[in-house]
Amino acid sequence: MSQQPVHSVSRKLILLIKTGYWLALTIIAAMVVASFILLQQLMAQQQHNDALLDIVSTQKALSQRIVFLASATGAASRDKQPALVTALKQATGEFETSYDLLLTETGADPLSPARNDPKSIEYVLFSKPFHLDYFSVGLVANGDRLVSSFESQLGMQSDGYKGGGERVGLDASVANATMSGYAALGQRISAFANEKASNILDLHRKLFFATLGVIVLVALFIFRPMSNAILRKTRELVDARNSMAFIAVHDGLTGLHNRTFLTDHFDTLIKGAHRRRERLAVIQLDLDRFKQINDTLGHAAGDYVLVVTAQRMRDSCRASDLCARLGGDEFVMILNGAGSTEDIHALAKRIIGEINEPITFQGTTILPGASAGIAVYPVDADNAQDLLVHADLALYSAKKLGGGNFSFFSEELRRELDYRKQLEQDIRTAIANKSFEVYFQPQVSLTSGKISGIEALVRWKHATRGMISPGEFIPVAEKCGFMPDIGRIVIAKAIEEAAEWDRAGIDFGRIAVNVSGTELREPDFDTFLFGTLERVGLAPQKLALEIVESVILDDEKTGIAAKLRHIRAAGVHLELDDFGTGYASLSHVNPNEIDRLKIDRRFVQNINENGDNTKIVRAITELARGLGISIVAEGAETEAELDSLMAIGCDQVQGYSIAFPMPQDKAREWLMARSPKKSRLKVLQGSLA
Repeated sequence: MSQQPVHSVSRKLILLIKTGYWLALTIIAAMVVASFILLQQLMAQQQHNDALLDIVSTQKALSQRIVFLASATGAASRDKQPALVTALKQATGEFETSYDLLLTETGADPLSPARNDPKSIEYVLFSKPFHLDYFSVGLVANGDRLVSSFESQLGMQSDGYKGGGERVGLDASVANATMSGYAALGQRISAFANEKASNILDLHRKLFFATLGVIVLVALFIFRPMSNAILRKTRELVDARNSMAFIAVHDGLTGLHNRTFLTDHFDTLIKGAHRRRERLAVIQLDLDRFKQINDTLGHAAGDYVLVVTAQRMRDSCRASDLCARLGGDEFVMILNGAGSTEDIHALAKRIIGEINEPITFQGTTILPGASAGIAVYPVDADNAQDLLVHADLALYSAKKLGGGNFSFFSEELRRELDYRKQLEQDIRTAIANKSFEVYFQPQVSLTSGKISGIEALVRWKHATRGMISPGEFIPVAEKCGFMPDIGRIVIAKAIEEAAEWDRAGIDFGRIAVNVSGTELREPDFDTFLFGTLERVGLAPQKLALEIVESVILDDEKTGIAAKLRHIRAAGVHLELDDFGTGYASLSHVNPNEIDRLKIDRRFVQNINENGDNTKIVRAITELARGLGISIVAEGAETEAELDSLMAIGCDQVQGYSIAFPMPQDKAREWLMARSPKKSRLKVLQGSLA
């Protein structure tokens, strides 16, 4: 799954979790708020009912007091009546005020249909048999009249009631009726309050159980899936972390430990061997024909060979040993408790023997041909870096012996290593000083003798060791990554010299320079090339790039193929060097991509005596002629070889029989001596006829 869908799924999961969380929280909060509101209503209703019952109780007491004071006032002596009249007036006023408050608090309406409901408050107030409103109003009215009557009799300030005293009497029947009405009213209020409280409590009970139900549903349908999703994602994250941790220290193809793990744990292995006073063997392996397998059978076959090789390495060592893949077809085995040199030798022989067993892939038998180099702790080195370097040097020595075998690091290899290190430093200095020189070797036509081109070859004259062979310093430069820098020095010097020849009118055909895949992979190579041509004023058609077949086979993903097409479109010629030694198919020998083929010297040498070489060169020549591609044979050293090439039809040659590689001054002289002489006009003396 790509990164974008993974992020989308994660965002959706997070959104779902957040939505579920807030939805559940909102539902529970709403239920809690509703429960709180119901409780508040219950408490407010209870307080209201208590207040009403207090009023009812007060009215009952006041009605009895009014009747009592009325009776006591009538029976009292004249000197005591004023005080009793005042008390009666006050009790009557309080009764009236409380009754008005009662009507306000109950909201009773005499016209309401509820007056017909025996359970209602209006029924007690306005209907039979209680008529509490009638008796309450009558009690107040009679009380007021009685007070006014007594005030008139006693000469007290009053409203001046003029009626007779016989018309204002109060008796116990009024008080009893009022008392009975208020008792019934109290019962109605209590019953109503209890009913309403019961309803609220019932609703609150339902709400409580509903809240529990919602919590259960939230737990089942929101939090449970959410927790399951979180648990699942947590497990996925743990698995991903474990996978990442595994990938970080293991090779994705073979499952062996990778270079990172080896770097991190090598020192620990050395310390353990030192503590146990044991030897530790480092075996570095390399497949001799891995590139050939990839080129001829494809990368799937190459990957299968690597996987089988890794499995054979695991099967041939112990659990305490370490197997790692450094990259490509390079492997390392670290053997703990390796024992004596004889033990290591026997073990290495067995391992190489198992790895070199044939491998069958899709019906094809593959012979991988592994080589190995061995370095031993503490004999050869006491640290991880030197052990790997020494094992690599021993591997290089085993490959020079023909491959399929192994070699131990030795003092001779140590001296060679020291020499390589010094050579590496000297190469670095030579690059900084641009000390590399360019020698030139011409290419000529056998039939016309015309110069068809000249190849630029790198040479290095060391300050103290004299001339160093390219076969000696180029492998070191390639391994250290110096070839792009050396190549640019050679290209620049060759193009500059060719530009001088061109300005001097010297015919050289075109200048050919060798370019490696490493140089072509440099992102600014074409910019450098065109910039150099423009700077010195040499036409692109005067330049040819020689590339080997492995560059043609390079994957399009590297960008080399597109870069070569761009360079050729600008006018620069492309030549396929050492043709016949690589693994390019005929589909790559395309006149739209290649201008000239160079037959490798191994097919040219002794061509006059070797019939097979003659057939190969003839086939290549006819192929090139049929495709319209020119051809040149390199390595011709004798007259007999030249005659054979001439007979085959390979006209253009390059080799010692024509000229040795020459420095620029000698090459200039050689070219000038063979350049066609321009005819000069002579002015005749005397008169013309």
